[in-house]
Amino acid sequence: MKQKCLYLAIERQFASAGTAIARRLSELSGVPCYGEEILKAVSDKYGVSEESIESYEEKTTGSLLYSLFVMSRLSSAESDLLTREGHIFIAEQQAIRTFAADGPSIFLGHCACEALKGLPGVMKVFIKANYGDRIKRAVEEYGFPPEAANAVIKKFDKKRANYFYANTSRKWDDLSGYDIVLDSSAISVDLCAKVLSGLFS
Repeated sequence: MKQKCLYLAIERQFASAGTAIARRLSELSGVPCYGEEILKAVSDKYGVSEESIESYEEKTTGSLLYSLFVMSRLSSAESDLLTREGHIFIAEQQAIRTFAADGPSIFLGHCACEALKGLPGVMKVFIKANYGDRIKRAVEEYGFPPEAANAVIKKFDKKRANYFYANTSRKWDDLSGYDIVLDSSAISVDLCAKVLSGLFS
């Protein structure tokens, strides 16, 4: 018998409509969604601005050695030896686990799959879109100048990939590591959300 889904850990390409899908999913299912709320929780608890946290994430190295070091310190609770980036990662993971303790949840990014590891009912989702649609969304919805859209997409994809690899030892865009992969260019944002909402029923 298949286990009921309790938690969705969503990773997404920049400008793939992943955030819109997650928020719509939350509306349809009544399950809370946490994305920027994770940053706010860490910011409020530790007195670090959300902008600073995002900056630390961008500086995270993509090396396997760093990843193994962070995870070993996390499991042994030797947090005093961590870099500032490592402290932020642990704080985010703790915030995710705190939100998850309240019941079924949807999580956007922040290596939520790592924080939820070992919990029952976790489904890992990746949302992608074709490059042309991503360029269009970056310009029309996010307000980036057309000449900058390509660079912005590459920057944010690289940031997410590096942060994910550094803290999980897995490639962010390796689709075999996810339970569900949705293409928002092939089906609408609303339909993507409806597909995922079925997991909570």
